[in-house]
Amino acid sequence: MMQGHGGPYLGGTQGVIERAIAAGVRHINCVGAGGDIDEVRSALEAARRWRGVSAICGIHPHDAKHLSAGAVGDLLWQQVSEACADPACVAVGETGLDFHYDLSERELQFAAFFRHVALARHLKKPLCIHTRNAEPETLQVLRESGANQVGGVIHCFSGTADFGVQCVDELGFYLSIPGIVTFKNAGELPEAVRRCPLDRLLIETDSPYLAPVPFRGKRCEPAMVGNTLAKVAELKGITADEALSATTTNAVRLFGQRLQTVLSSVAIQ
Repeated sequence: MMQGHGGPYLGGTQGVIERAIAAGVRHINCVGAGGDIDEVRSALEAARRWRGVSAICGIHPHDAKHLSAGAVGDLLWQQVSEACADPACVAVGETGLDFHYDLSERELQFAAFFRHVALARHLKKPLCIHTRNAEPETLQVLRESGANQVGGVIHCFSGTADFGVQCVDELGFYLSIPGIVTFKNAGELPEAVRRCPLDRLLIETDSPYLAPVPFRGKRCEPAMVGNTLAKVAELKGITADEALSATTTNAVRLFGQRLQTVLSSVAIQ
């Protein structure tokens, strides 16, 4: 199985990796996107330590304000840009807009979002997008910035079905489905999964958050991603094996040669 998105805590937790291997997980994307370079470096270290882990590097919308801190912000962006250029990094992000918490001023979130897209285009790497309570604005930035030239994934997708269709049909993006899809209060997410073409779906856990049923309330881990896979298969009217094959193929298509190399090996190691 492919685990589309996991937190940087992976870097120091051998047990998390061991349980993922036991559950059949073949690859994990470890996201380093905090307000300082340490979280980014943690993701890269995890990717270098384990063959089956890749990094996704950037500055989360919550922390966009740190990029406006004069010389300190300039240095942070330089360090993040260098991390994104590392072969162990398969995508740029997570970046985007979060108007739910508004932990950074919206103007600063927009500026950081555009910078990430420009960096992704320069590096020819896909984007990992975070969006919450900001669907129209997210679409606007993706359209205006030329994000479709590199593509990407809407991380932890929980938006409206129409928004999902626009991201896929207009921009060629993928939707990464989290454990929320197993919840009774999953909103429009099940309908979004039904309407999304199978060749544009990925699965994730968003570890350590949003553990799927029957693990709700527990710390989420990549080993739990199979429960999300099973629900996606049910919604698409296919077998779990068919969903596994499709989402794995999709992940390799999006994230590139590093994942193909990993999947040719025996395990995460």
